[in-house]
Amino acid sequence: MLARNWRSILLGDEPTEATGTDLDYLSRPRELRHHNRIAILRSGGESFPAMLAAIEGAKRYIHLSSYIVRADTVGTQFQRALIARAKSGVLIRFSFDSLGSFGLPEKYVAELRDAGIEVVESFPLAPWRPRSAFSRRNHQKILIVDGAVGFTGGLNIGDEYAPEPEGGGWHDMHAMVEGPIVYDLERAYRRSWRRVAGTSIHGLDSSAPHQVGAAFRHSGYSVDNVGLRSRFRMHHDYLHAIRRAKHTISIMNAYFIPDRGLRRQFRRAVERGVSVRVIVPSVSDVAVVYHASRHLYGRLLRHGVRIFEWPERMMHAKVGAIDSTWGTIGSYNLDARSFLHNFEVGLVLLDRELASTLQSNFDSDVAKCREFTIHDWQRRSARERFLQWFTYGFRYWL
Repeated sequence: MLARNWRSILLGDEPTEATGTDLDYLSRPRELRHHNRIAILRSGGESFPAMLAAIEGAKRYIHLSSYIVRADTVGTQFQRALIARAKSGVLIRFSFDSLGSFGLPEKYVAELRDAGIEVVESFPLAPWRPRSAFSRRNHQKILIVDGAVGFTGGLNIGDEYAPEPEGGGWHDMHAMVEGPIVYDLERAYRRSWRRVAGTSIHGLDSSAPHQVGAAFRHSGYSVDNVGLRSRFRMHHDYLHAIRRAKHTISIMNAYFIPDRGLRRQFRRAVERGVSVRVIVPSVSDVAVVYHASRHLYGRLLRHGVRIFEWPERMMHAKVGAIDSTWGTIGSYNLDARSFLHNFEVGLVLLDRELASTLQSNFDSDVAKCREFTIHDWQRRSARERFLQWFTYGFRYWL
């Protein structure tokens, strides 16, 4: 037997372990990366300890990006962990979004810079500048440590994501990744850093081998939209997988304003006998998006899509699972801003174990929700109808 080409294994060039019809769910099967270990993390209670532990174990470098950073208890924990590693000689790059982190004290940033950390504010709030946050935002959530472990998902850095009673108890989903996908996440980070900082990241060993073992059995790839040609990649991945759905489509999305193409595929899936269920927030931190989203509920319900409202605090997750075979988790909302304007990143998973975990989490969460029915839609007040119609008209700028 010929010796294995380990570079091909690590970069996903070998035939995938997922065979037959599983590959039909992918729009770009050649991009599939094998031999990863991926852990699905629920909310801040699981995500923050894992992220802080990875930071505290850093030996060479840390790359961190977050849309929102707050100078609260959670934000201070991350600040102290980063400063401690910087003082130990670890190279650290840290970016945050100007609009998302509006109100972040200058002292917080100055203390990071004084420790030798390179900090960049993405798209400063300057309406006279063409790349200000009013037209574009860096919505990515990425943490890379030493090129060996990566994190991405929906969580920002703030107390609202921490468990109650200390935190706000927001529900969200994140993922911890080891294996070749880490390099893809790092490539996404480098692209966004070059755009917001104006400098390139050099000198990192992008070909460093990753550990391969029995636990490294998960397959998938990362998707970002920093480049113009990649702007609609996640949208295309969603559409492709929905077209292939045979049994279930389960989506949990915080800011859910699907365009005509997605709505059409939801309808066609229901006509094929597929169960299409969506979990959305019953309250939202962005009221205008909440109202614009509800404007579409009537069309979706009439097409057979079932809508469930998360009753506990804010639901901020961006997760999808199809037929317990395909899954996604990341920062992408199903709205025009994510696909057209924001820098986003997410994972596409072709892995029955991970997709089943996402489906199991979804089923557990549905049990906590209240279903929004066509009767609820018809009972809306005149004020609600007008407000939802009016805000929907601004959906491309929300």
